[in-house]
Amino acid sequence: MMWGNYGMGSWGWAFGTLVLVGVVILVIVLVRVFAGSRRRLPVSTLGANSLSPKQILDERYAKGELTSEEYRERLATLGLMP
Repeated sequence: MMWGNYGMGSWGWAFGTLVLVGVVILVIVLVRVFAGSRRRLPVSTLGANSLSPKQILDERYAKGELTSEEYRERLATLGLMP
């Protein structure tokens, strides 16, 4: 038995390149799908899914963007303090 050609020739390179391109495209699609699910609409968007001002303040307070004092001041400004 003689193995004069160890590789698969140009077909091997073509197939390998297509597989590599396919994997790259798959990774890009997966990243966009999972990154897109985390995106939120801007608060300024009006519609049925828009948040109330209290919900926005609650979220910002929970994330630590507002101090307790700022949170209470803004609630009072909106007339939402009990």
